[in-house]
Amino acid sequence: MVGYLRILHSSLIVANTDAALGFYRDVLGMQVSAARPELGFPGVWLDIGEQQIHLLELPNPDPVVGRPAHGGRDRHVAIGVDNLDQLVQSLERAVIPYTTSKSGRRALFCRDPDGNALEFIELT
Repeated sequence: MVGYLRILHSSLIVANTDAALGFYRDVLGMQVSAARPELGFPGVWLDIGEQQIHLLELPNPDPVVGRPAHGGRDRHVAIGVDNLDQLVQSLERAVIPYTTSKSGRRALFCRDPDGNALEFIELT
């Protein structure tokens, strides 16, 4: 039987890498990895602890509009953070809408400029 150890990365499709970096790097404060090789299409890898998010600039087969307002009711990537209040401040400064977790956990959901849902869970 295979022993599953952890998820190493999640890939998200974006329409424009520079615009996506305006959100992921400039608003969320994620670090761009220098390890991404030339893959024949634009994109970046973002370091999240020992894992990564790969932003792929490719045609998106999924609808961007008409998705649930609350990202917890859509496919999403969940990311642990150490300070949810700081993240809220960054999102509010950038006028990025978010919703809080319906479960009562210290967590929130938001979407990137391409409609990809992200969940942030405070792990302290």
